[in-house]
Amino acid sequence: MSQAVTTQNSTASLTGLLLPLSDRTLLVPNVALAELIPYRAPQSSSGLPAWLLGQVAWRDLRLPLLSFEGAAGGEVKMGSGARVAVLNALGGRPHVKFIALLLQGIPRSLKLEADLRRANAPLSVLELDAVQLGTDVVKIPDLAGLEQMLADAGLI
Repeated sequence: MSQAVTTQNSTASLTGLLLPLSDRTLLVPNVALAELIPYRAPQSSSGLPAWLLGQVAWRDLRLPLLSFEGAAGGEVKMGSGARVAVLNALGGRPHVKFIALLLQGIPRSLKLEADLRRANAPLSVLELDAVQLGTDVVKIPDLAGLEQMLADAGLI
């Protein structure tokens, strides 16, 4: 005998964050963001990849500050509304709990329903997918891949 489990009036939803960059908007689950902090000039050193802007201080830690655009093969840009998103690390490395990502504005929270429409848009390196939100196309980043780039470069 089989039993069907049904839930009336339930909708599968998730709270997401839109992270504004200079050339695209990223969509991440809200739990990816540990904190949003004002931009502060990172401590940089020579020989770093162009996408690694340096180290930024946060809560007695030094975090690598990354440009997603640069890591994805684009141009690193710094706007007047720059902010830093401190993201929870996903790679399972015990010594890496957070990474910092350069934003070009303030993230916006939104409720996402289960019926998100995929967008037919080209993806660059570090983008897992694209979805249509109204008239906007937003990209879903590969945050684990971004962290792996740091590891591959010997930076974490």
